Amino acid sequence: MALNFDKMAAKGNEFVNRLAEHLGDRENRDRAARVLRCVLHALRDRLTAEESLQLMAQLPMAIKAVYVDGWKLKPHHRIRTTEEFSLAVMQEDGRSAWRDFASVDEALLACQAVMRTLADYVSAGELHDIIAILPEEMKLDFMTWMHTP
Repeated sequence: MALNFDKMAAKGNEFVNRLAEHLGDRENRDRAARVLRCVLHALRDRLTAEESLQLMAQLPMAIKAVYVDGWKLKPHHRIRTTEEFSLAVMQEDGRSAWRDFASVDEALLACQAVMRTLADYVSAGELHDIIAILPEEMKLDFMTWMHTP
């Protein structure tokens, strides 16, 4: 079976384009890609390895590559608050954080956009499994984000 890299790239581009729409900035694909990486990395560091593998199984191949880039299997960090998760997302962005996230609230909006985009690709059951590990305040936020157009 031949691998169709053009098709894989097209699916990855489709994902990033959809995320850019959810971020409200269709023209800024670079920002959408950085936000995607930050949120996925912050999320994966808080999921068990098993849960990460279940999530990755449903992602387009190019997005799987973003997810695993730089991944070191280690004990996952427990998420205690929404703000803690937002700060982790901002920290993942390093020196670009000031450009991509003006505040913790903006990082939360980026998380919302990524979750909406994931909901287009990942089964509801898998998203509920991910949401189940979150603190109560985030569970409510993520459930709202998944169902908000």
